[in-house]
Amino acid sequence: MEDNFPVKKTALSLLLAFCMLPAIAMAQVFVRIAPPAPIVEVHDHPLHPGWVWIDGYHRWDGHRYVWVHGRWGRPPHPGAVWVAHRWEQRNGGYVLVQGHWQ
Repeated sequence: MEDNFPVKKTALSLLLAFCMLPAIAMAQVFVRIAPPAPIVEVHDHPLHPGWVWIDGYHRWDGHRYVWVHGRWGRPPHPGAVWVAHRWEQRNGGYVLVQGHWQ
């Protein structure tokens, strides 16, 4: 009978990685340096009727803040509202709260 240990080890590793995905997705960026003031972007009319402007925001690249430009986005359903990205002050630093549809 052959030894299935390598196959079992690989399967177990994949299962563990799959189970950790939600925790990785929930990981927050913590920065001790305050973010700069948001940049006010001028935008034209939406590309399509019903689309909304999603403001840009500063993201942390590991060394400094980098501006992510705003964009037009299509709401996922009628009445959906975009809640903008924002930095919240917590525990002596700043945490990025991702923007999302509500």
